Amino acid sequence: MPTFERAILADCERWVIKIGSAMLTGGGADIDAEALRDWTAQMAALQQAGKQIVVVSSGAIAVGMHQLGWTERPTELSALQTAAAVGQMRLSHAWQEAFAAHGITVAQVLLTHDDAADRKRYLNIRSSLQAMCRLGIVPVVNENDTVSYEEIRFGDNDNLGAMVANITGAGAYLMLTDQQGMYDKHPGEHADAKLIEQAAANDPALLSMAGKRGGALGSGGMYTKVLAAQKAAHSGTHSLLAHGREPRVIERLAHGESIGTCFVAPANPQQARKQWLGSQLQVQGTLCLDDGAVSALRRGGKSLLAVGVRSVRGDFARGALVECVDQEGHAVARGLINYNAEDASALLGKHSHELSDKLVHGQALIHRDNLVVL
Repeated sequence: MPTFERAILADCERWVIKIGSAMLTGGGADIDAEALRDWTAQMAALQQAGKQIVVVSSGAIAVGMHQLGWTERPTELSALQTAAAVGQMRLSHAWQEAFAAHGITVAQVLLTHDDAADRKRYLNIRSSLQAMCRLGIVPVVNENDTVSYEEIRFGDNDNLGAMVANITGAGAYLMLTDQQGMYDKHPGEHADAKLIEQAAANDPALLSMAGKRGGALGSGGMYTKVLAAQKAAHSGTHSLLAHGREPRVIERLAHGESIGTCFVAPANPQQARKQWLGSQLQVQGTLCLDDGAVSALRRGGKSLLAVGVRSVRGDFARGALVECVDQEGHAVARGLINYNAEDASALLGKHSHELSDKLVHGQALIHRDNLVVL
């Protein structure tokens, strides 16, 4: 990995700061008001120094559970939605009061991943969040758990924070958690586990180190945090993972101090449209590619042609977001397809000269301008 000095982070103008449920609720109790006051004081100091702050706040479900007297996170969808609805009111009020002590106005922003799947809504969200930042308003973003469904079961606010970093073009994305950072092994199971102080966000070895276990309160684990860092890197955002109880952790990181783990973004962030494509979680179909097509896409600058596609899964319309996978099922790319599922199935595996009368929407199944390699 090229040399990266954390002092560079001090020059980042816009910071997205995600605080997990375990941090906000002190491990499952009510909102930790003292910790909240400490974090907001640090963020207020950064804003006074010219930084723009966006908060991604977990905790609605955990706070709602406490309000309702529930000791275990429910699995039933309606119960999760109920806890979210109850907890969101208290959580929003807590953030408002904490920032008001510093004369800062906050705005509640409730999103689902579907909001960013629509290009027009994505652009509207971006305009709104950027306008708030320019006006000195701190957006407090949370997933709209009361109306979302798949996101509650499989999503997490780590990925939501990465999506917000993509949308706003943030320079840095900080995930505050109850871990010191990322280790090369599970620290609870291996005494010789070592803290990874810095790594390239796109290093494929990180996911295998992370595992897939989450916590009792939230839906995310170290695996989702690595995925989030990779997603944030699409827009050139550097991600940081640190313990939320570390003294003055936000201010120290923003001044370039080496705390926790830094996931360094590549030097060539993707263009805005491809950032949007790369940030989407909801796909409508899957194309399985042969080795030649996988290689062509990974070399960059190539459109996906029908000859390199071995199978089509899903029922999707023309223009839908689809995922491209290799023969082992690993995600390779995603993009907006030029043909619906039925037409794409009729084209696959054939050369363009064999399909001259059927390629009514162009030779490429997915044009390179509408495709992002993962």
